[in-house]
Formats: sequence, C-alpha cells, structure tokens
Amino acid sequence: MARTKRRVKGKGMKDMTIGGGHKRPTKSGAGLTKKGVEKYKRQNPGSKLQTAVTEKKPTGKRAARRKSYCARSAGQMKKFPKAAKNPNSRLRQARKRWRC
Repeated sequence: MARTKRRVKGKGMKDMTIGGGHKRPTKSGAGLTKKGVEKYKRQNPGSKLQTAVTEKKPTGKRAARRKSYCARSAGQMKKFPKAAKNPNSRLRQARKRWRC
C-alpha cells in the first residue's frame, strides 16, 4: 500500500498582531509590516509574500502587483459589504494605502 506524502501547512496569519509589530493599525493603512512579512515567510517556507506597493507611479512588476491586488480587493469589497461601507475597516484602509 503506497502512502501519500502529507503537505505540512504553515500557520498562515495566525500569531500576527498589531502589538507585535506584524500588522499595521488601521490608522496607518492596515496591511503587514516588513517584520510581519518576514515572520510569515519563516512560518511558510517558499512563500513569496511582499509588502504593499505604495509608490505613486510604480512601473513593471510592481505596477502589475498593484493592479492585481486592487482587482482582488475589489472582489472582497463585494463579498463583504459591511467592511466596504466602513471607511475605517482594514479592507478600506489597505486599499487606500495601495492607492486603489
């Protein structure tokens, strides 16, 4: 009988806190900090997570990342109308920081 190899999952966003410096508070634009991204990468080897693209006119891959994020988060706005209506929600603040 052949055994299948189980994939070990990381912790994801568990243990990511604002107080620990891993996430930004909503007042400063939500999202992960550099420290949070580094912790996530340690917990999830092989991950390619990066911090937000916050510059005004990104070019190349950074522009494509921003466009992609904005499209995905627009879907979240539709899925979670309560968060979409609240200007202080993490979703709205993150979109503002990404300049969506």
